[in-house]
Amino acid sequence: MSPERLRRLLAAVAAGETSPQEAMDSLAELPFADLGYAKLDLHRELRSGLPEAVYAEGKTADDLLAICRRVHEAHGRVLVTRLDADKARRLVAELPGDDYGAAYEERGRVLTLGAPHPPPGGAAEDGRVAVLAAGTSDLPVAVEAATCCAFFGHPVDRLWDVGVAGLHRLLGQLPAVRRARVVVAVAGMDGALPTVVSSLVSVPVVAVPTSVGYGASFGGVAALLTMLNSCAPGVAVVNIDNGYGAAVLASRIARAGAGDAG
Repeated sequence: MSPERLRRLLAAVAAGETSPQEAMDSLAELPFADLGYAKLDLHRELRSGLPEAVYAEGKTADDLLAICRRVHEAHGRVLVTRLDADKARRLVAELPGDDYGAAYEERGRVLTLGAPHPPPGGAAEDGRVAVLAAGTSDLPVAVEAATCCAFFGHPVDRLWDVGVAGLHRLLGQLPAVRRARVVVAVAGMDGALPTVVSSLVSVPVVAVPTSVGYGASFGGVAALLTMLNSCAPGVAVVNIDNGYGAAVLASRIARAGAGDAG
């Protein structure tokens, strides 16, 4: 249950429009709903500001449909990550449709259903996020991060192919980078982009290593170690290819800065 839905329910009880028993029935599945094969954390948005996302890998289309329907019923919105195109087509066809029906971002493998979260602090510019991709091959992870940030209520500047192999490309985007409250920098290969960005801005940088690269990149481990060893302070590092995790961290930083920590 989202905070706004809980407030409406409590207000209805206070106004005599809903009985205490009806309210208890609505809250019966807090803190989780047990579907047998999945226990859905319907209490998470009340605790941390964002509802539980649905990680699609390893789940059948039937699993995903049932989970998404229940999460949508509880929160009015759903975020699904790591979703392949075949399963996405079925979800888009069968999930509820309204002004914010199911939308699938194929490159980032993300599906959203329902309206985005309200912007932090009530004003969109309070929570602007810049998402940078070092190279076009990093776009699946960068698009996942950008799509999630937008769904979390943040205006997002998407700046692609600005890696350090052509530093002038990044420098040409500095005005857009510097107006963000948080920067998400996505890079494979040597993973140097977050360090360079952090040396040029005064806001936190969330570094995302990707598994892009040749043999000695070790599936993203080389980029991960570079980012962890950054000589520029102000860099926080998430796991390899974890665009969603980067978006959650960026959202929490931006919301805290806007006085809206959830």
